[in-house]
Amino acid sequence: MCSANQNESIEEVLKEQVQSFMYFPSAVYTIEKKDFLEVSKKVCGEKFKKIKKERKLDEIYPVYMTDNLFGDERMKEAIQYILDTGWNILQSQGYNMSNLQTTFTEMWCQEHYKHSAMEQHTHGGAVQLVGFYFLDVPENSSKVVFHDPKAGKVQINLPETDMAQATFASNMINFTPKEGLLMFTNSWLAHSFTRHASTKPMRFIHFNIAIQQAPQVCAVSDAEVI
Repeated sequence: MCSANQNESIEEVLKEQVQSFMYFPSAVYTIEKKDFLEVSKKVCGEKFKKIKKERKLDEIYPVYMTDNLFGDERMKEAIQYILDTGWNILQSQGYNMSNLQTTFTEMWCQEHYKHSAMEQHTHGGAVQLVGFYFLDVPENSSKVVFHDPKAGKVQINLPETDMAQATFASNMINFTPKEGLLMFTNSWLAHSFTRHASTKPMRFIHFNIAIQQAPQVCAVSDAEVI
C-alpha cells in the first residue's frame, strides 16, 4: 500500500538519515595530449598508405587497421607516456604495482569511413587497461560509448528519467572525441563506437595494456666479485 505523501516522506528520510557509500566504481580517464599528434599522424599515415595499395576499402566494414605501432622507434615517447600513465592509473586505483610494469599487447591505428562503427566488446586475456588516442576527428564523427559492466543491473534496469543525464540508472555513457584526446579505462568496461556520419575519415590509435613482472636488478659489491 502506498501513501499519498510517499515521495515527500522518502525525500525527508534520504535527507536526514540515509548515508551513501560508493563502491566498485567504473572510471574513464581523459587527458588532452597534443604532443604526439604530429609523429602519430605521420607513422599511421605511412602505414595506411601501404595498406591502401594492397587492398580496397570494404563496403560493409569501411575501416582500415594497421599492424602494431610499438615497434616503431618514432613512437617511443608516446609509448612511454601511455605506459607510464597506465601504471599510474592502476596504482591510484589501489593496486600494488611496486614489482609490476605495464606493457602493450596491442597498439594499432584505425581509420573509419562513413557508416563504419564498432560493436560493443571487451578485451580479455592479460589486458588490464584499454585506451584511445584520437588523431583526426572531423565533424559528425563517431562517439565513444562505455557500457555498464554489471550484467545483473542491466537485466533489471528501470526506465531512465532523462537519458541525457549520467546517473546511477544509465546503461551507457558516451564521450565526444577530439583531436589530441587520450583516453584510458579498465579492460572489463565494454566499449563501442557509434556509426561514423562524416564523409571524412576518423583516425585514432587503439591500445591494450597488460602487466608483467618488473625485472629485478641485483646489486653486486666489489667484495663479491672474484
